[in-house]
Amino acid sequence: MLADAVLAGVITTNPVRELKRRRTQRNVARKGAPAIDAEQVRALLAAITSSEVCRAKDLADPVVMLAATGLRRGELLGLRWEDVDLDAKTLTVVGSVVRLKGEGLLWQDTTKGGKSRSLPLPQFAVTMLRTRKGTWRGPNSAGVIFPSSTGTLRDPDNFGKQWREVRDDLGLPDVSSHSFRKSVATLIDDSGLSARIGADQLGHARPSMTQDVYMNRGRVHTQVADILDRAVGINDE
Repeated sequence: MLADAVLAGVITTNPVRELKRRRTQRNVARKGAPAIDAEQVRALLAAITSSEVCRAKDLADPVVMLAATGLRRGELLGLRWEDVDLDAKTLTVVGSVVRLKGEGLLWQDTTKGGKSRSLPLPQFAVTMLRTRKGTWRGPNSAGVIFPSSTGTLRDPDNFGKQWREVRDDLGLPDVSSHSFRKSVATLIDDSGLSARIGADQLGHARPSMTQDVYMNRGRVHTQVADILDRAVGINDE
C-alpha cells in the first residue's frame, strides 16, 4: 500500500522500506569480528613481539602478516617463500590451505576469490620476513612460510584456536583473525582509497558491476602498504 502511495505521489518515500534498511544495517553492524584501529594494531604488534607465549606458539610472525595484508587464514598459512619478493616488497597469493573431508589438510592452487593476486608489503612486514627467513630453524616439510610445529601444513582452525587462547592476555578478547581483514579495509576506506583498491587487496570478487567492468583489476596498490606503515608506525627506513 505504501509503495502504491509513493507511485501515486501521495507520499515521497516508503517509511517501511526505510525502517527495514535501518534494521538491516544495525544487524550487520553487530555481526562478525570487530575491526581494530591503528592505535590498537600498534599496541597489539608490540605485545605479540614481546610475548613468550606467542613466540612459543609461533603466533607473532603470522599475526604481523595478517595485520600487514588482511589475508585470509588459509591464504596466510599457504604462503611459500617463492610467493614473496622481499626486494620488490610484494607477495603473490596463489593458493591456500584447506581441509577436505577424507583427505585432511591440503595446499590448493586457488583462493576463495578464485584468482591469484599480488599485494604490496609494508616495511614492517618485510623486516619480519627477512628476520624469519634468516633465523627459522624449525622443521618445514610443507615448504610454507608458517608451518606447524612439526613442519607440516598448519591447520587454519587450529591457528584460530591458538589465537583465541592468547588474545585475552593481549587485551583484545573479541578480536579474531578476521578482524585484521576488517582493519585493513577500514584503513583503506579512511585514507580515501577506492573500493576497487580494497577489493584487489582483500581478494573480493567485485565491489560492484560498474567497477568490475570499467576499472582495472589485479594491480599492486603500493598505497596500501604506505598507509599501513604510516598507521602502524613501524618502519626501519
